Amino acid sequence: MAGGKETPRQKMIGMMYLVLTALLALNVSKAILDAFVAIEENVQIANLNEYGRGEEKKGELNEAAHDESQPEMRKKAKKLLSVVNQIDAITAQQIQLIDKMKLEILEKSGEDVNSTGMNFIVTQKYDKADPLRPTRMNLMKVDGKDKFDEPMEVMGIADDIKKPTGNGMKLWNSYSSFRSELTKIIVSSSSEKGKKYSFKDPKIRSFKDFADIKKQLNGSLKNVSEDDKAELTKIYASLTKQEFADVNEGEVKNVHWIGRTFDHSPTVAALASLSSLQKEILTARADAVSLIRSRVGNGEYSFNKIMPLAYGPEVANQNEEVEIQVLMAAFNSDKKPRVSVSGGSLKEIKDGKGIIRTKGSSGEIKLTGEITITNKRGQEKTMPWSKTIQVIKPQGTISLPEMMVLYRGYDNKLQAAASGYPDFKLTGTGVSIRKSGNEYIGTVTTSAKTATIQISGFNKMTNKSVPLGTTTFRVKSLPNPNVYWGSVENGGTVSGKDNKISISYGPDNLLNVKFPVNSWEISIDGIPIKAAGTGNTLDQKAMGLIRQAKKGSNVVINVKTIGPDKVLRNRIGVFRL
Repeated sequence: MAGGKETPRQKMIGMMYLVLTALLALNVSKAILDAFVAIEENVQIANLNEYGRGEEKKGELNEAAHDESQPEMRKKAKKLLSVVNQIDAITAQQIQLIDKMKLEILEKSGEDVNSTGMNFIVTQKYDKADPLRPTRMNLMKVDGKDKFDEPMEVMGIADDIKKPTGNGMKLWNSYSSFRSELTKIIVSSSSEKGKKYSFKDPKIRSFKDFADIKKQLNGSLKNVSEDDKAELTKIYASLTKQEFADVNEGEVKNVHWIGRTFDHSPTVAALASLSSLQKEILTARADAVSLIRSRVGNGEYSFNKIMPLAYGPEVANQNEEVEIQVLMAAFNSDKKPRVSVSGGSLKEIKDGKGIIRTKGSSGEIKLTGEITITNKRGQEKTMPWSKTIQVIKPQGTISLPEMMVLYRGYDNKLQAAASGYPDFKLTGTGVSIRKSGNEYIGTVTTSAKTATIQISGFNKMTNKSVPLGTTTFRVKSLPNPNVYWGSVENGGTVSGKDNKISISYGPDNLLNVKFPVNSWEISIDGIPIKAAGTGNTLDQKAMGLIRQAKKGSNVVINVKTIGPDKVLRNRIGVFRL
């Protein structure tokens, strides 16, 4: 049609194609708008289902609150029913606020929102007597389904989709406040006598995924009941939206959620988005009421089998008191739990239990993991578990009775074991005992010739000690050490060139005792002059005398030392040059 000469017939055919293309575009647009109408209708039905689900759990709680046969349950149910009423109050505010925005969009678009009935847009008005039920609408009756200026104006993004104003920010702030208030009510309602729970909203508005939301929530869940954490996280996450994000494949940066949702959104699409928000609010309310309902008997979990369980210590020592716990366990054989473990391996899941295998070499085995079960609504409940197992090392003991000696003034190293007990204690008479790493140190405190050490097995579960035996040790003073010149022991032959002296038991002795050289005096055959000093180094005068001595001369070194036992010892070493 744009170039060359065309016959009237060709022009007519070209015009027909143009009209046909326009009609096809209109049909596509109409199909899309009708799809939004269908979506919005399904959302409205879902809203009623979520509303009904919450009402059902509230009704069960109300029944429990009027059950005269169970006073304790009745008292608790009444208290929790008042909590549900608080939740319903803040939920109703949100439903009413969104309903008003829906009607304002329709009114701005020139639609009739005052008439009510099956032949009009509003088929059932919002009723304050039933404040959780949203206004019922039939969007097929909307004439201007494709208008988008009016929704943008009502939602405060007509000027800037990045910075909503008016209703847009009012909706965003109200929705965020609902999330905060709802979670705080849930948490505080778990509080019992002597235990108060609280929740500080971290106000999450930016996240990568659900795992990231969970991570950001961790700090706020420290003072929350373990029974509530999983469901609370789910509720909080369901009401969390990314406040700012890029659109148009990153061409437009940092667009607010209100802008992203309602920018050039046709009337019926904007209404569907608002109805979806109502569904999220009603779902969160139903989940919250179900959680609160589960705190009273006949709650969320179903069981079709029961079995007796008795558990306690695997080993009992002679004359030791043991404790066994017996209970009746209930489980659903049709819904096996899911069990995870760190520190062992899962063998199988049977009779509602996870059976785990592990092996330990020393000390203790620490097992941790999670167990997950599903409630009647198909929602999962996950709780952590842990188990510590003491590992007892099998061993036999061989002793040398003649070597059972404790030395005065010395840190005597002791090792002990109590077969059949995860832990033990050592006590002494005439000897004090302290722990040092994996060993014990015994320090003699008596002047008597003997001391005794008693070993007692200790049971951590009962916090009781059982005497297992007493050993008597001979008490002796530390042996006298020898004088060394360099590496040569007293009585040996030296070159006379080494200027170091020391005093010790020598390299082959089992006692690890250090004797300092406090002072020394040296005399040499045939030389009338003596030399003296302190420390373990012979000075220049002493070395000069040694150089003057004849080969084969005897050198006498008199050393004074005070060992760890505080005894002054004079030790003499005689060496041949």
